[in-house]
Amino acid sequence: MHLRRTAVTIGGLLLTAATLAACGSGGSTNTAADDADGKVAVVASTDVYGSIVRAVGGDHVDVTSIIDDPAKDPHEYETTPADALAVSKAALVVVNGAGYDDFATKLVDAAESKPTTIDVAQLSGLQQQVPAGEEFNEHVWYNLPTMKRLATELAADLGRIDAADAATYTANAAAFSQRIDGLTAALDAVKSRHDGAAVAITEPVPLYLLEAAGLRNVTPEKFSEAAEEGNDPPAAVLQETLALFRDRSVKALVSNAQTESPSTTQVEQAATAAGIPVVRVTETLPAGTTDYVSWQSQQIDALTRALG
Repeated sequence: MHLRRTAVTIGGLLLTAATLAACGSGGSTNTAADDADGKVAVVASTDVYGSIVRAVGGDHVDVTSIIDDPAKDPHEYETTPADALAVSKAALVVVNGAGYDDFATKLVDAAESKPTTIDVAQLSGLQQQVPAGEEFNEHVWYNLPTMKRLATELAADLGRIDAADAATYTANAAAFSQRIDGLTAALDAVKSRHDGAAVAITEPVPLYLLEAAGLRNVTPEKFSEAAEEGNDPPAAVLQETLALFRDRSVKALVSNAQTESPSTTQVEQAATAAGIPVVRVTETLPAGTTDYVSWQSQQIDALTRALG
């Protein structure tokens, strides 16, 4: 399925969001656990962040993930009145930020009752490290140190909202961070064996992970940019990319499994024909997967096998 990468438009739902927010809460800030079961109501823009909220919040949170299906594209998603209602009732909202999930940010802005909001891209501090003139890679959930920082921030915010269970949130965040350390160790092992190895990508989605593994992306930038935007690259750029596989210049192709275009299909076919492994990664949790660490572990294992 070819998914166009276009800016999200919410249109009339901003008014709907404001109306529902006014109905959902009479105050200006959601600071209490207002779920019917006494749990803290949390909204996450995607199920990636929803899974991390559950890891930290455990049985004390009620999480709604707006993007909860691999077929939904955050870049194109159009919100529903149910999404607006969920945000209006939330005590805490987690967004990726940096333009990735503008639909969620707009829902928060439209809500009369302002929930505590975590902007993960902002929390990461990674934008400040981007050299002048270079694009920021907004796919920060592939940056493991940022996910540890997110867990710590979640524990702090949930502890303020629900002080009675603050110690549980802190302990859960520490346990989650230890599991992230296991992923980091796996990437360190890849780096020790393959530091500097060249790989190709279809989109910038997994770059933080690949960099942590010591791998070098040699894909023409204009190819991955075009693929991310849902456009076809110039013919010369496509040929330059295909040459990576004909010449066996790369050890693996890391492909975004959730987007497909004629050019990305052609690149995958070229890799397969050359006997170069294709590692498929995703932007959201695959069907049947509910745990962030397990998901990343599976992808790191696939990358490790591909590099041999």
